[in-house]
Amino acid sequence: MYLGDYIVIDHQIGQFEFACESVSTGTPFVARIDEDKRMLFCDHTFPDEHPHACRFLRPEGNLLRCTIHGDSPAQCKFYRCVIMRIFDPAGNPLGTVTGTHNLHSEDPALRANWEQAEKIIPESFLDAEERRRTYLIERGYRVE
Repeated sequence: MYLGDYIVIDHQIGQFEFACESVSTGTPFVARIDEDKRMLFCDHTFPDEHPHACRFLRPEGNLLRCTIHGDSPAQCKFYRCVIMRIFDPAGNPLGTVTGTHNLHSEDPALRANWEQAEKIIPESFLDAEERRRTYLIERGYRVE
């Protein structure tokens, strides 16, 4: 959500096209709103309420959607917003893990299991993400 600090809109070129710059690299690019997300983009409530969020993000249900996915800069393409969705055995959502490997959950049992996984499987392991996924599955969670 905070990649908005890394993308600057220089000016609008057309109805759904913007001249932009990737702040981290100084690289200019043209951002075109994906055709299937133009209706989402027309609602400016979210960016107005979240001034530090990327100006091209829009909510759709419980998710935030990038409206320039086809033209997004390199830092966006490499960033993974959610790397795991965690469910109980019945399929009820319990939490998510973001690309920064942070768990977002209110479930105390899941939080305790995640903290234990972090202790025994540190980030320094090359396959830490997969090992933590397996750790949760072995404890009865469904992980996607």
